[in-house]
Amino acid sequence: MNRLQSFRELFANLTAARVGITDPDSRLRAAFASTPRERFIGPGPWRIFTPSGYVETVCDDPAMLYQDVVVALTSDSPINNGQPTLHATCLEALKILDGETIIHVGAGTGYYTAILAQLTGENGSVFAYEIEPDLALRATTNLVDRPNVTVYARSGVEGPLPDCDVIYVSAGATEPMAVWLDALRPGGRLLFPLTPAKGYGGMLLVTRGSSGDSAYSARFLSQAMFIPCTGARDEDTAQKLSDAFQRGHLGEVRSLYRHSAPDETCWCAGRDWWLSKSPR
Repeated sequence: MNRLQSFRELFANLTAARVGITDPDSRLRAAFASTPRERFIGPGPWRIFTPSGYVETVCDDPAMLYQDVVVALTSDSPINNGQPTLHATCLEALKILDGETIIHVGAGTGYYTAILAQLTGENGSVFAYEIEPDLALRATTNLVDRPNVTVYARSGVEGPLPDCDVIYVSAGATEPMAVWLDALRPGGRLLFPLTPAKGYGGMLLVTRGSSGDSAYSARFLSQAMFIPCTGARDEDTAQKLSDAFQRGHLGEVRSLYRHSAPDETCWCAGRDWWLSKSPR
């Protein structure tokens, strides 16, 4: 094993352990171990995000990237390659099966898209959407050796979208977009950052039932802060979410309803959808 692969293996083991994965044969652990982060982030030195601003690495050794850090993808915008443990938590919760069809909205340069592609395997497929042309071009180049991935240089919040088993969104939205919910097959899972006007929101996991009705199970996995998802934000709903997140009780959310009036179990209501504290 060469030096860089040794760092990658340790990084994968630590990332898995930090999110509670103890199985040495974990497919997610293996995906992190085999995916070269430096290919997707580009040449160093790199800018590491901190609450006090960005800090530049002292050298361009790719080993610097195998830490639980958020790394800038461009020099002139707040677009980053997200925190590995947050994404590992999300991907583990999605329970991706071999052969599933996945949509990745906000693919960036394709690092987590590559991990999704490995999780679904050669029998599955990943459709990656990236609205920033330069990032989409980089993702296309970075993923050229993944035949089960197709990259689209356009918004992932507008139709048509293919029918799918999983939708993973890497930018903050104020609602579960109708086009996402409509694309889910029975039993399909949507995981996205539901984010308010300011501050932290939460990673919301929505699962469609087998009956195809307007109720979905839903739960928050963790707090989260992401850049805004273009086309998936509404100012009035963002303020309602600010109030809801300030009240707290994220752990009480159990379901999502569409096309119905909220009742007394409502945690927050948006445009033609609402989150309930009652199981579906």
